[in-house]
Amino acid sequence: MVRSMTGFGRAELRGDTLVVTVEARSVNHRHLDVALRVPRALASLELDARRAIATRLERGRVDVSVQITAVAEQASQRVVTDAALAREYVARARALALDVAELGVAGGVTLEWLLQRPGVIRIEDAEPAELMVPWPVVEQVLGRALDELIARRTAEGERLTEELRSLHAELAAIVDTMAGRAPISVARREQRLRERLQALLGAAGVDETRIVTEAAVWADKADVTEELTRLRAHLAELALVLDKGGPVGRPLDFLLQELGREVNTVASKADDLELSQAALAGKGVLEKMREQVQNLE
Repeated sequence: MVRSMTGFGRAELRGDTLVVTVEARSVNHRHLDVALRVPRALASLELDARRAIATRLERGRVDVSVQITAVAEQASQRVVTDAALAREYVARARALALDVAELGVAGGVTLEWLLQRPGVIRIEDAEPAELMVPWPVVEQVLGRALDELIARRTAEGERLTEELRSLHAELAAIVDTMAGRAPISVARREQRLRERLQALLGAAGVDETRIVTEAAVWADKADVTEELTRLRAHLAELALVLDKGGPVGRPLDFLLQELGREVNTVASKADDLELSQAALAGKGVLEKMREQVQNLE
């Protein structure tokens, strides 16, 4: 099965107090590039997670995030006191009292006054997300998220494969057109050579042996038989790769380079309008195929 490199997957596991959520998304990339975000409490599991991802995916920029949140009904709050800050308030208040005693200002530091100072006492949400979650739990949720990601990449890969098969058939038809046009091009080339020689030699007549020799030399330089043979061989190999499935991006990219090289050679050798137009059309199809292949794993 051929897969693309674009997809998204999400999975969630809900426990009594915690919810583990994993999201995975991927886009095109030449190699496998994993960006992993996990809570600090799970930092020790990062290497295991990367290995699990690498066993499932071959190519693509993959962003994976792991989140641990509290179940809403289990969430609670806690009171936090800052004793160091409270001591600082007391020290500063007593120092100020000494400074202003001569002014006759009365009062003292009381607990009520101290509790009213900013930052001495505050209420915070409890943080069960900081609790450690064992690797088997994370592995289970990560695996489900990757399952969905791969399913979407596979569906997109099937669509791209059908598009490539259609373009493959179009290119094969163009190669057939080239093959059908090549002999006609050779005959027209020989006729043009004969006419040129007759114009040059005039009444002296035309040496048929010379015409044949010149035509053979010219035909050898412009012959595209080998290029057409290699084009058909590369097209056959491309079809086999698509049928085989799996990670096909790199093999297809190589075959498209080879196909492009042969089509360019045909275009450079052609001195026939129809053959040149066919080569140009082949280049256009190859460019469309190259765009699609860039999306495949």
